[in-house]
Amino acid sequence: MRIGIHTSIAGSLEKSALKAAELGANTFQIFSASPRMWRASLPRKDEITAFRRARERLDLQPLAIHANYLINLASLDPVIRAKSIDGFRGELDRATAIGAEYLITHPGSYKDQPLEQAIAAFVLGIAEAAECQATSGVTVLIENTAGCGFHIGCRLEELRLIRELAARETDLRIGYCLDTCHLLAAGFDIATEAGLEKAVGEADGTVGLENVRVIHANDSKMPLGSHMDRHASIGEGHIGAEGFRRILMHAKLRDKAFILETPVEDEGDDRRNVEMLKKLAQPKRVPMRREKPGRSSGASKRSVS
Repeated sequence: MRIGIHTSIAGSLEKSALKAAELGANTFQIFSASPRMWRASLPRKDEITAFRRARERLDLQPLAIHANYLINLASLDPVIRAKSIDGFRGELDRATAIGAEYLITHPGSYKDQPLEQAIAAFVLGIAEAAECQATSGVTVLIENTAGCGFHIGCRLEELRLIRELAARETDLRIGYCLDTCHLLAAGFDIATEAGLEKAVGEADGTVGLENVRVIHANDSKMPLGSHMDRHASIGEGHIGAEGFRRILMHAKLRDKAFILETPVEDEGDDRRNVEMLKKLAQPKRVPMRREKPGRSSGASKRSVS
């Protein structure tokens, strides 16, 4: 399985890869620049070369880039929209240059406009940003949301519509990233066995699980249907350790890249979360029954029955 975590590019791109490997990850996610500033530039060629070599040496596959938080391609505001298109174009440039397989983005906000209009604006914004861009190696992943306020994407049907419309407007490959915290907050009861099966079935029927490339593995501080995006460490929220065990062991999900975005509140939290995911991804060991001295196996079996 591919289990990883979001790491910082502070210092250098290469350090983000080295940190992921140090934490025990074999996949990871980064920001390609500051997530809260519009201005950004391409890394130097020597930085990119060192980064690519580190990834290859450490078998860190795939790499996901999370787009800038300021980008809102669905915005009605002409200034914000222009900055968002330019910002997303820059994200595509950097993802291509760095060699990332995936660029993850939120669908944006539909405040002050109909939802369908905002979805169309988002798609046209992506198409404009990708126009004349050489992005053959990058797949854009649309992330589901918790449904707080006017955020697009808490319903799987909205994600499907985005992909369908994008196919008409751009040659960009489009897929999905599903966030476990966002799913629970949006009303998908993935913490229970029956709820997980229902959610997996709905996802397969609506967006197609083959199009889901990354799962953001985050527990939720808030309960089912809260529509609030509050991440918790694995096993410390409303999904719980057993909930994540079922998610990680699900036959239809094991080929996805699971990437943590959990909070680091105490030193070592990042490592503990990676280790927890790896532990939960392993089948439970069934302890062997020890026979009491002097009893045959047949007697032991009769006593159990």
